This record gives sequence, C-alpha cells and structure tokens, in this order.
Amino acid sequence: MASVFRSPTKLILVFGVLVLCSVSPVQSWSKEGHVLTCRIAQKLLEAGPAHVVENLLPDYAKGDLSALCVWPDQIRHWYKYRWTSPLHFIDTPDQACSYEYSRDCHDQHGLKDMCVDGAIQNFTSQLQHYGEGTSDRRYNMTEALLFLSHFMGDIHQPMHVGFTSDEGGNTIDLRWYRHKSNLHHGLWHDDLASWTECNDLIACPHKYASESIQLACKYGYGDVKSGETLAEDYFDTRMPIVMKRIVQGGVRLAMILNRVFSDTHADVAAT
Repeated sequence: MASVFRSPTKLILVFGVLVLCSVSPVQSWSKEGHVLTCRIAQKLLEAGPAHVVENLLPDYAKGDLSALCVWPDQIRHWYKYRWTSPLHFIDTPDQACSYEYSRDCHDQHGLKDMCVDGAIQNFTSQLQHYGEGTSDRRYNMTEALLFLSHFMGDIHQPMHVGFTSDEGGNTIDLRWYRHKSNLHHGLWHDDLASWTECNDLIACPHKYASESIQLACKYGYGDVKSGETLAEDYFDTRMPIVMKRIVQGGVRLAMILNRVFSDTHADVAAT
C-alpha cells in the first residue's frame, strides 16, 4: 500500500493546519486536539474512502468529519452511552511505564476489552463489515466511524494512557494559556515514514498505547506531583510532543480508513 503521504503538498497541508491553529485555554486533550486529528485524517483520505466517510456523516455535518469528532465526549454520560465512558482511556499500574493489553484493558469492574485500545479494535472491526452492503444492520456504521475517529485521538494522548492512581492524569491540573503554535516538523522528520507501519489493523493500537504511556512517564509525570497546578513552562516544553501526537493520530486514522474503506468498499457507498 502506498504511503498516506503521497505528495509533498499534502504533507505541507497537514503542517499548515497546525501552524495556523491557536490553542485555547484547555484541560487535557481538549476539543481542539480531536478536531485537528480528524481534520488531518480527512485531508489524507484517498478518493474512495473519502466518499465513504462523507456518505456516513449526517447531513448537518456537511461532509466534515472534524465537526463530529468530539461527539463521543458529549454523549459519554448519557444513559444510552454510559457504557462508553471507560473506552476513552487506559489505566496502567503506577510507575510501571508499560502497557499490557491482558493486564490493563478493562473497566473498573474488571470487564475485559473495555479501554481505548479495545474500543479501536472493536470499531475498526465493525467498519471492516461495511463492504457487506447496506443490508447489514448489525452495526451503526456512522457511530462506529465517529467512535473510531475520536478514540484514535484519545489513544495518542499520553495522559489518556496513564497511572491508575491519578485517573489518567485527571488529578493534575494543567493551566495552559493561549498560544500561537508553530509546528517544527523537523523534530520528528526521521520517524515520519514509520507512523503508518501496521501489518494488522486490530493489533496496531497496542503500539499506540505503549507509545503514550512511555511518553506520559517521560514528559507527563516527570517531576509532577498529584494535585499540583502546572503553568506556562510545563506547556512550552511539552507542546512539541502534543503536536506530534495530534499529527500521528491523524495520519494513522487516515491509514486505517484508507484500508478499511478500500475501492471495493467505496463501490458500496455509491449504490
């Protein structure tokens, strides 16, 4: 399969979107992070998959995936979707700085597969059934697309794969201020080609989660105490990592959608 970065123009476009983005005062990954991840992904879709995505979106989204990328956060406490709450994160043992699916992917009651890694596997698998045709009503494909797109943002957020004792970094208050952020892609140019290496779409989220907990240990938890308020210097030193993970999430989401919505699947959307 060809790289999702098929031309320098698309690569520049991805970086341009982020260079022009202002980061509002936020806590955690924020709406902006999810919007950018989905916007990047949609710009990198091939023609067939792009058509499928547009057809799956409700009319009011006007073909814009990023307009609904925060939907899973908005509905997670509704009674109907309360079961999705543990799917946004992974709690790993304190100070372990490692991720193991069999050990860590479960909810607070011990129910297996109930974490962001398991969620990505589930919704990727559901979308792979799209080629079975419009008569297949086992899954809500629009919801599967929105959940997958959102959770690909979550799994690339280091503090969403964090320590159990602080609820994925939620007890550490990040006081961030408005910035105009320049994305210096030279910081990760050397490993850009490896981002889309994935032989098994179902297994690759393990890698993304492992990356996040390692980054969380190195940059998120380093010299930070629970309950501490972190200010400008913390933001400034972590911003390049944040931007890299946003871009990685978008590139990898595009890779998944391009593969599950191949030309064969795109034919279904046109019927």
